[in-house]
Amino acid sequence: MLFVHAHPDDESLTTGGTIARYAAEGAHVTVVTCTLGEEGEIIPDELDQLGAWAGDQLGGYRMGELSRAGEALGWTEHRFLGGPGRWRDSGMVGTKANEHPRAFVRGSLDEQVEQLLSVFEELRPEVVVTYDSNGGYGHPDHIRAHEITTAAVRRAEGVRRLFHTVSSAEATSRGLAALRRDERVPFRVPADEELPTTPDADITTRIDIADYREAKFAALRAHRTQVSVGPDCFALSNGIAQPVPDTEFFVLVHGPSEDVETDLFGGLSRC
Repeated sequence: MLFVHAHPDDESLTTGGTIARYAAEGAHVTVVTCTLGEEGEIIPDELDQLGAWAGDQLGGYRMGELSRAGEALGWTEHRFLGGPGRWRDSGMVGTKANEHPRAFVRGSLDEQVEQLLSVFEELRPEVVVTYDSNGGYGHPDHIRAHEITTAAVRRAEGVRRLFHTVSSAEATSRGLAALRRDERVPFRVPADEELPTTPDADITTRIDIADYREAKFAALRAHRTQVSVGPDCFALSNGIAQPVPDTEFFVLVHGPSEDVETDLFGGLSRC
């Protein structure tokens, strides 16, 4: 199976438990990261000068964080789309980073699709996971990752299923309610509607990650420039608490739907 993510830390935030579970169960799990995350906001004050506004060394630093996250999750292998540094973090919509000549969203869509196809052809994944058409929360790089993955899956031989990683509205609401009752939470707990979610009626697949939450939290801690970890939650640089349910959620968008309720491989072989 193969996961396509935009920046280092996205793999752990959205699919960390699923990666850890399938890797532990013997699946060949590959993560493809499209950029180095050079435009990320930095949480630790002592690392601030790594940022694009100063030393512009954050991308290299985050490669190390990603490697440590991979060790925690146990994936089989990792690739950067086009090689490390080929595509640069584009930043949010309307920022100057969008104009960088290597910005992921400025790159040739055809070239990026070909680069991902080359990984598909080498590894022959049966199951592919990426974001929905809004990239989960509207980040341009997430949307581009969705676009190239969708295009590559249409052309690839051997890909049996494509899933989007999503957040459950019901699980998010329950998790936030629990965080509001927990006085240990060091972050601001948002209203339910502040976090992007998907209606549960649209969710096709629920992966139980209860036995792999420790691995997920270890991976989140590895991304210390971007993520702060609290009890049963994490926060990005905005300081807003996000719950970590015992389940990760997916929507099947391509391939057979039989037996996918609790298994991305339901009815398929694992290789």
